[in-house]
Amino acid sequence: MLRTHTCGELNRTDVGKTAILCGWVKSRRDHGKIIFIDLRDRYGFTQVIFNPKVSESAYKIAQTLGNEFVVRVKGKINLRPPGTENPKINTGEIELEAEDLEILNPSENPPFSIEENSSITEDLRLEYRYLDLRRYKVLNNFVLKHRIYQIIRSFLDKEGFLEFNTPLLTKSTPEGARDFLVPSRLKKGSFYALPQSPQLFKQILMVSGIDRYYQIAPCFRDEDLRQDRQPEFTQLDIEMSFVEESDIFDLCERLLKEIFIQIKTTELKTPFLRLSYKDAFKLYQTDKPDLRENLKEEFSFVWIVDFPLFKYNEEEKRWESEHHPFTAPKKEDIELLDKSPQQVRARSYDLVVNGVEIASGSIRIHQEDLQRKIFNIIGLDRKEANKRFGFLLEAFKFGAPPHGGIAFGLDRLVSLICGEESIREVIGFPKTQRGICPLTGAPSEVEDNQLKELGIKLEKIRRKR
Repeated sequence: MLRTHTCGELNRTDVGKTAILCGWVKSRRDHGKIIFIDLRDRYGFTQVIFNPKVSESAYKIAQTLGNEFVVRVKGKINLRPPGTENPKINTGEIELEAEDLEILNPSENPPFSIEENSSITEDLRLEYRYLDLRRYKVLNNFVLKHRIYQIIRSFLDKEGFLEFNTPLLTKSTPEGARDFLVPSRLKKGSFYALPQSPQLFKQILMVSGIDRYYQIAPCFRDEDLRQDRQPEFTQLDIEMSFVEESDIFDLCERLLKEIFIQIKTTELKTPFLRLSYKDAFKLYQTDKPDLRENLKEEFSFVWIVDFPLFKYNEEEKRWESEHHPFTAPKKEDIELLDKSPQQVRARSYDLVVNGVEIASGSIRIHQEDLQRKIFNIIGLDRKEANKRFGFLLEAFKFGAPPHGGIAFGLDRLVSLICGEESIREVIGFPKTQRGICPLTGAPSEVEDNQLKELGIKLEKIRRKR
């Protein structure tokens, strides 16, 4: 190991020991014949002192150090002189008296200051995201995100769930947002799609008998971007067999209670309020009400239920699914499907917190005949339904159990807990609102020979001068 300790763990119990630290030079201060640096890694920082009386060679090298140089330093741990302690940090009572110093890598002058209170444009931060992540304010969001993921995995494991990865290269089933398409080299003229969600695969897993599934799933949607949207995002995907809405509500509420008590030391009051779609609009003129003032709660959770199953597309003069076409109608409304589809309520539900939707789900259709009826209402005849979803309909012929699920927008949930307004603050390398990655420059043009291998020919796009 190049180091014996991290820069955030040494304290007064280590006084007298010899330690080796590695990290980045946060700052350098020359005080006459003594040089001080703050050495930083992701765990914290330690003050290092270079005294020529202790090591002339280390002192001379320290004179050449600049901010963000990567160094390895060996020395003795001493108590700081009285009055120079820093109680705000874990290492604030000690300093490392350097005996040996090695520059592992120098650094150019960074394009912005790594200090916590630096004012930096978002575009510049994202262009140099690897520097931005050195700032504790940014880094701590990802430490917290990691902790939330571990809580989720531990909780669901105890509840009997299996973590199961579904394909990223799948079939395009355009219904809702646009798919990102990936051309096939081996089957020219055909395309994979990146999944908007694992919806179809998780339903097939229920048919497989895997009755409790979850996945922290990457998802992709080619849609216009807003503050809370990204072309690629992460969701906690959950599906369960032999359940009703109340089972899913109970599971989610207990999971969120566990997250909030461990992360925020906040005890959420459960069960959460339930509000029908109709009443939400009647009382608050939205299906995403912010009830903090009403409920007097750091977070106001509310389930919105009884959504309409369909919405009418005036432009195309046809019915569309309000959520997606795999959502089951309420049993008492099934008889209305043929004559009054606008009155049919869905067995779907959204979880809203502080006016933001963080989860959405439904009890699914598990019978082939009912699924075909729904497809027919939204304009998919038997042939088109078989073309798009034949594999699912075929699976339903072999004993599909009643099932339902939910998906949490993890980026939204984490940003809410972190107190961030934009989900870009909790995504490692996010895209801008124009769908561009400032770090890599993606999307970008590709070589002609790559297109030729795929059997693709581009039409020249004339740019307006």
